[in-house]
Amino acid sequence: MIPLNSLRFRLLAGAVVWISLALAVAGTLLTALFRAHVERRLETELTIQLEQIAAALERPGSGPVVLTHQPSDPRFRRPYSGSYWQVEGPDGPIFRSRSLWDVVLRLPLDSPADGGVHRHRVPGPDGQRLIAVERTVTLPDVPEPYRVVVAADERELTAADAAFRRTLGLSLGVLALALLAAVAIQVRIGLRPLHRLRAGVAAIREGRIKRLEGQFPTETQPLVEDLNALLQRNEEVVARGRIQAGNLAHGLKTPLSILANEIDRLAADGAPQLAASMRGQITTMKQQIDYQLARARAAASLDVPGARVPVAPSVAAIQRTLEHLYVGRDLQFAIDIPAEHVFRGEQQDLEEMLGNLMDNACKWARRRVAATSRRDDGRLTITVEDDGPGLPAEQLPYALAPGARFDEKVPGTGLGLAIVRDLASLYSGSIALGHSSLGGLQAALTLPAG
Repeated sequence: MIPLNSLRFRLLAGAVVWISLALAVAGTLLTALFRAHVERRLETELTIQLEQIAAALERPGSGPVVLTHQPSDPRFRRPYSGSYWQVEGPDGPIFRSRSLWDVVLRLPLDSPADGGVHRHRVPGPDGQRLIAVERTVTLPDVPEPYRVVVAADERELTAADAAFRRTLGLSLGVLALALLAAVAIQVRIGLRPLHRLRAGVAAIREGRIKRLEGQFPTETQPLVEDLNALLQRNEEVVARGRIQAGNLAHGLKTPLSILANEIDRLAADGAPQLAASMRGQITTMKQQIDYQLARARAAASLDVPGARVPVAPSVAAIQRTLEHLYVGRDLQFAIDIPAEHVFRGEQQDLEEMLGNLMDNACKWARRRVAATSRRDDGRLTITVEDDGPGLPAEQLPYALAPGARFDEKVPGTGLGLAIVRDLASLYSGSIALGHSSLGGLQAALTLPAG
């Protein structure tokens, strides 16, 4: 089914309309020309027969007018055959064809000039309409003129016209189908560069290529060049945004580190309470900087064309890091991530989200941490579970809030799950917390699949 708003539909619909109009006009003109031609041929034939009858009229001596010979056409001898002739004198018809039987042709009351041929439509002997040609003949020594008329059934003309219409309609129908097939092929060939362009854009979005390559028609080449320039510009903007975010982080964290050192001196100088209060504020500032920079980086890289990241390698890298970090815990990892599962986004953002989830699972797990993934309807769901104590049902809705911590004995900032939530939402994804079959917490991260 071709969409109504597609270029192919518009081109095909336009071709159908114009081909139909052109063939309709051509059919009308050809039919009119054919009918006019047939009428001229019939009129010519009738005129020839008329001349034969007029030439056969004679008046020998002082006797009556006679007809020396009759036309040889056998239709004139068969009753109501559709071909008739008649000679009318001052007192009415004096000769007529046998085909008229006992009927007289009623001619219009006109007075054609001597030798001129007139054409009439007159009623026939069987109620049909006749095409008649008439000529007035004046014989030597005869003061009164004679009217000679030859007529043929109009149905012969109509039958020929109908047969021609059927043949012409069939021929034009075949021609229309051939033209539409040619137009469809031409449209398909003509739109092929646009299909290549669409396939190229889809490949860029899926991350298989970075630029549109190859030769395109003159009409679409500027679009290809502009799109490539836009992609290049977008990459530069994203890279510059990341550099600026890194510079901002470095510019803020260095003064905070200096302040932390000064606080240590302050504590050594006999103000431990003030130092502890200031240290808490600096820690909060660092957490907020990390949190906001993660959001800014994700927003800058959001919807970058071609961003595609396989999930399995990122999970494996995070697992290796966590095994070194929690080397004394003897944790067991159960990872089941299919190689074909791909995240449509930036690798740093994926690792930021998975790193927070898996690190959180390692903190609370007793022995086991599991990570699985499934794909459904263009969405990728990555599930991270542990066999730790989990969270009560009443605490689950608050666990994603920034700074939420339910056990101060376990180190952390309380921002990990909040960062995951915010990054996922920037990609139109989500995170859901629940109870794991292992006994602990289950985090289901849903993201766009590549």
